[in-house]
Amino acid sequence: MSHLFLLLGLGTGELIVIALVILLFFGAAKLPELMKGLGKGIKSFKQEMNTPDQETAKTADKAESKETPKETDGKAE
Repeated sequence: MSHLFLLLGLGTGELIVIALVILLFFGAAKLPELMKGLGKGIKSFKQEMNTPDQETAKTADKAESKETPKETDGKAE
């Protein structure tokens, strides 16, 4: 996680200032509720990131079944 902050160019001082601004803006009473909502959002995001893999496989299976030639009764048109 510290690599992310280094990548963004955020140091300890900047993180403390951001935390204080969030604390002042939302207040101490709402902070746990805010973090809980943030955690649920991250969990939902991770689940949705895995869903396209499953949906892509289902779509590919459907496409393959549509590509198979239909059997004819032997009559030429």
